[in-house]
Amino acid sequence: MQSATQAIKPYLFFDGRCDEALEFYTRTLGAKVEQLFRFKDAPPQPEAPPQEGCSPMTADMAEKVMHACFTIGGAAVMASDGMCQGKPEFKGISLAYEAPNDAAAEKAFAALSEGGQVQMPMGPTFFASRFGMVADRFGVSWMVTSPAPAQA
Repeated sequence: MQSATQAIKPYLFFDGRCDEALEFYTRTLGAKVEQLFRFKDAPPQPEAPPQEGCSPMTADMAEKVMHACFTIGGAAVMASDGMCQGKPEFKGISLAYEAPNDAAAEKAFAALSEGGQVQMPMGPTFFASRFGMVADRFGVSWMVTSPAPAQA
């Protein structure tokens, strides 16, 4: 049986650039940061042997984002700096941004393209009046679309 609050939310790990990403998405897509916890905010943990692949907490890491939740148009996305190794990889997934109209789609696509890489230029398709694909400056892949006008 499914809960009424059950949902799947993307969780993005920016490997040390989460603050920059949050500012970028706030400025370009109107994102609203709903929660933000830094590593320094976590309660002290008992001493435990280091786990493979985990770096020890450093003073620099204390200021990094342990967990954030932001919304874009009511959709929640979670984010973190992760282990702050400086090598974010976003493979095999894209975030789909559905704009309310062509002008908003063009504006979002242009903003996400700043410092990013256009994978498919914005243009009309058989399924949408505007569609384009771009990897933003952080390597996050986006598919930006504007719905096709209703046919009579």
